[in-house]
Amino acid sequence: MATVLKGRAVVQGKAEGEALVSRTPFSFFLGVNTDNGVIIEEGHEHEGESISGKILVYPYGKGSSGDCLRLWRCASNDVAPIAIVNRKADCVHVQGAIIANIPMVCNLDRDPIEMIKTGDHVKVDGGNVTVETEKEQKHNMSTNRGERC
Repeated sequence: MATVLKGRAVVQGKAEGEALVSRTPFSFFLGVNTDNGVIIEEGHEHEGESISGKILVYPYGKGSSGDCLRLWRCASNDVAPIAIVNRKADCVHVQGAIIANIPMVCNLDRDPIEMIKTGDHVKVDGGNVTVETEKEQKHNMSTNRGERC
């Protein structure tokens, strides 16, 4: 059975795809190559992995006021996440999600960092976040390839 987390839709929208979960605060400014969406922050748990086409889950944003433009740049280059899920929304990341038209959810009723694992199939629909574990995915034989709905 899928788990549904309820939260606040900061940027309305729908998306469905694979989760990439960062247990630490995230920066687009110094953390992501905007040409290919690869995480370049040295020592980051997902260094070398791409955020492109993923539901990006992280506690909150860190870093520069330039993060919003870097997120927009990722979107302009078609290498942005298809949705963002946060414990707490950072105003700079909210601005980036707005200008990049990326659905964003925060303030969920349960901790998304604990409830969602990298590789889980996640659906974002307004303030609802539905999580299917890898075990559930195999059972359901889902065919979605990570696209905005």
